[in-house]
Amino acid sequence: MDQSSAVRDAAALLAGARRVVIFTGAGVSAESGIPTFRDALTGLWQRFDAQSLATPEAFRADPALVWGWYEWRRSAVGRARPNPAHVAVAAVEALRPGTVVITQNVDDLHERAGSAAPVHLHGSLFAPRCFDCGHPAPLPAGPADEPVDGRRLDPPRCTACAGPVRPGVVWFGEALPEASLRHAADAAAACDLMLTVGTSGLVYPAAEIPHLAVRAGAAVVQVNPVPTPLDPVAEVNLRGPAAQLLPRLLDALG
Repeated sequence: MDQSSAVRDAAALLAGARRVVIFTGAGVSAESGIPTFRDALTGLWQRFDAQSLATPEAFRADPALVWGWYEWRRSAVGRARPNPAHVAVAAVEALRPGTVVITQNVDDLHERAGSAAPVHLHGSLFAPRCFDCGHPAPLPAGPADEPVDGRRLDPPRCTACAGPVRPGVVWFGEALPEASLRHAADAAAACDLMLTVGTSGLVYPAAEIPHLAVRAGAAVVQVNPVPTPLDPVAEVNLRGPAAQLLPRLLDALG
């Protein structure tokens, strides 16, 4: 289906907006080749289930296994490159000062594309911290393309308490970072346009963010290849890959 009319409608909303929030999910980074949690693991990790590795209990039981997997993920992110969707998000920020970018992604592709300070609701692969005391920890000298025997890599030790360092991401069963969630909720409640890109609308509490904007009277423009629970509340639904549609939206904005 031709999206030209919907792109023009979305561009008109963006042109008239004063306070813009861009909310991104796994679909944006998937277009850079980063697998989502719904994808089956491949290669050396294919016998594992991603969700079984992403819990505090898994780290307590086998920290070397979990740290090795996350270092493998970080190395994959390091080899990936921002795609045109990431670049377009940064361009909107430049055109609309004060735009807030909120992401569910734990990679750094928004930053590398030029976004100044995205709000990471689910943490970041690039912000490890101590599992015991929470003290921030430096990144290892360089991500291993293939951790020891393809599965295990002993985590560094905390410089403050000598506890094991963990990935700086939100695991299943953990609360979202309070400051990030509050920042996101405040931005959503204050915006007059929210652009949601590549998010399934299924993972709570992050999935509540667009609904906060709607309840505050904001328009929602959704970019997604498939229908999501956000379809009924979105004023415009752009159906297709973000890396194709966001540059078209910018072109229509002029």
